[in-house]
Amino acid sequence: MFTLRVNGQTQTYDGDPSMPLLWYLRDVLGLTGTKFGCGVAACGACTIHLDSDAVRSCQTPISDANGKSVTTIEGLDADGNHPLQKAWRALNVPQCGYCQAGQIMQAAAMLKETPHPTDDDIDNAMQGNICRCGTYQRIRAAIKEAAKGA
Repeated sequence: MFTLRVNGQTQTYDGDPSMPLLWYLRDVLGLTGTKFGCGVAACGACTIHLDSDAVRSCQTPISDANGKSVTTIEGLDADGNHPLQKAWRALNVPQCGYCQAGQIMQAAAMLKETPHPTDDDIDNAMQGNICRCGTYQRIRAAIKEAAKGA
């Protein structure tokens, strides 16, 4: 039996310990904001926070989350008003939008460690998150905008 806190709520799971955390979040809990992208932790669409660290949930077995706190895009701010979410909307960052939850979660973890990032800080932190639409300049601008209000 595994126990974890997902978006502030205690959850339990009594199943396959190798089940990817992504499938638990999406299929068991119905938290579909975290997306399946590549399945090999290369694109970042499935990025969530595990004890405040950005991790790829497609390659993180649920057993690794036992006793830990998980935050998904739904839990970043209950009303969708985290500074990054506000900046994303203000600067019209998404094009297709598929990767954006992972982008925001990666950026939120980066801003916790580096509250006033340079372009290089942002590029280095975000390099593992792929946007097929190429909105990288808008992503960087939104992160800088969010950092102003943080």
